[in-house]
Amino acid sequence: MIDEFLAMLAAERGAAANTLAAYRRDLEGSEALIGDLALADRAALARLAGFWADLAPATVARKSSALRQFYGFCLDEGLRKDDPTPALPQPRARRLLPKILSHDEVALLFECADDEAQGASPASIRTLTLLELLYGSGLRATELVSLPLAAVPRDAPMLTVTGKGAQQRMVPVSGRARQALSRWLAVRPGGTTWLFPSRTGHLTRIRLYQLVKELAARAGLDPAKVSPHVLRHAFATHLLEGGADLRVLQTLLGHADITTTQIYTHVDAARLVALVNERHPLARALAATPRGV
Repeated sequence: MIDEFLAMLAAERGAAANTLAAYRRDLEGSEALIGDLALADRAALARLAGFWADLAPATVARKSSALRQFYGFCLDEGLRKDDPTPALPQPRARRLLPKILSHDEVALLFECADDEAQGASPASIRTLTLLELLYGSGLRATELVSLPLAAVPRDAPMLTVTGKGAQQRMVPVSGRARQALSRWLAVRPGGTTWLFPSRTGHLTRIRLYQLVKELAARAGLDPAKVSPHVLRHAFATHLLEGGADLRVLQTLLGHADITTTQIYTHVDAARLVALVNERHPLARALAATPRGV
């Protein structure tokens, strides 16, 4: 039944391979704890609370969500007549704020990558190009490493990206990133359809994480603070600080729901306070009032 559920997710919702693997881990992990999910009743699901007691609330919420969707599928397909999911633990997951890099920290990364790329070695030019696309276009790690060569147009300053759920979107490529891409295409190994090839296919997410953390260390930053996803957060944060519209940011990031994008609004609190102080009619009236009146 788990296999049938995953097949439905792939066929009807276009779930990506990583998403399907995550669902499988959660469902098979639960099955290992309480036995066959097809036969589990409310009492069996209630026991999961004890097994999950030491997990983070967000992890428990994710596992519970996977089971709810699984049993919803079973009901829809007539494989079960009852819904045992009300017995699942329902923690209130607290949404963590994204890690943020300052403008100065990003500048240090680029300074190091630029200096190293002056040596014209393919590896250093590739690292610079990866950095430009992570921070300059806000790509997810998987989206970046799996870019086909055909995604890079010769003339238009846009990149065709396949995101979660096999949804395609167009993202702008900065002038700096286009220059880096041109340098990379000139030294990129041939004989493959991937933009960032490896010996067995395309560059892996794990290797991308390693490259970013190694660059951070060489730039004098704490590698624990820097990752491809942190650079995506920096892209979103710094665009908002520059006055970008939230709906535009949602499109650029490939978020299906704007509530996901809204998490970035917290970082702009200082700018919003300054905006109210400078632009609100009462603030202007107060500034115009003579002292001592």
